[in-house]
Amino acid sequence: MYDNLPPDLPRLRTLETFFALGLDEIRKAIAVKEQQEAAATARRAPPPVPDWIISTGRPPSTPGAAGARTVHVGGCGMAHGTIAALTHAQALRALTVEDVPPCQYCRPDSELGVLD
Repeated sequence: MYDNLPPDLPRLRTLETFFALGLDEIRKAIAVKEQQEAAATARRAPPPVPDWIISTGRPPSTPGAAGARTVHVGGCGMAHGTIAALTHAQALRALTVEDVPPCQYCRPDSELGVLD
């Protein structure tokens, strides 16, 4: 492969040093590019799905009327309108204290252990 290498040891050592330094620089450049790509991938990743969400449907056409709210398990496909993430405690409070109805499809009340 390298038929034209110098025959003496000092020049071979010089070439070895030259290529070792070059390889170090290449490896550093690769590490920088890998970090940049990992950061770009992390920025593009969707946010994690919350455990619980509350959806507020569109309000009726009556001025000043509020839309219906519903508690869902995070990721429920039936949630529509404005959606906000809830903590476990907030979901329990919405279902028990605020009397927000649970979604009839994903049944967050069952998941949370709330009995009717």
